Amino acid sequence: MEDSELFSAAQRLPTSRRPLLGLTILVVEDSRFACEAMRLLCLRSGARIRRADCVKSARRHLKAYRPSVAIVDIGLPDGSGLDLIREISSATPRVSVLLGTSGDLGREDEARDAGANGFLQKPVSALATFQQSIIDHLPEEWRLAGPRSLSDEIIEPDVLAFQDDMAHAADILADAECSANLDYLAQFLGGVARSIGDTPLADAADRLASARKSGDITDSAQTLIAGLVQDRLENKVAI
Repeated sequence: MEDSELFSAAQRLPTSRRPLLGLTILVVEDSRFACEAMRLLCLRSGARIRRADCVKSARRHLKAYRPSVAIVDIGLPDGSGLDLIREISSATPRVSVLLGTSGDLGREDEARDAGANGFLQKPVSALATFQQSIIDHLPEEWRLAGPRSLSDEIIEPDVLAFQDDMAHAADILADAECSANLDYLAQFLGGVARSIGDTPLADAADRLASARKSGDITDSAQTLIAGLVQDRLENKVAI
């Protein structure tokens, strides 16, 4: 631990109710809804949060300071979160705790192979699970000495953050001539939909992803997605 980190830790020692007090967590996440969940989880845990919504922004953050923890979404708009995990993992000095996250099932092994210490499967809503996923990989001297209270709190982000994500999706659809945009849209909406429990939208995102992989050039999947996004922007569907 660097001298500045020792001083900071001494000023803000973890407590039973705030076991992550004194830590700075960089969350690299393009979804406003998922990031709002992370913000609330950090707030309840005592940690300070810094947010980057893309690879480029994350690199700017990492040039300016070294966070205690980095949580990196695998799907990002300007590159692969796996590549960013590799960069962070191989940097010297290394971030103490590096976690991957995704709404897609089966991505944990990829994140660990890239260098992550652990993985958070979206939706990330249970406070105790979030805290333990970080504490398990903290250096011993950073951990709370003695027992800590286990919370059964479930975080519920503001639905307005979900509306922000739908507006972002609508912007992508407006520039859908670029095939890469559609690939990104499928994974983005899939993660957001699973985070909030929107099964129809998640299924439509999976359908779009399958169509892209199979080379299906029809626009039926894209049209379905556009309609669902518009319905949610107009609050026609209660999530």
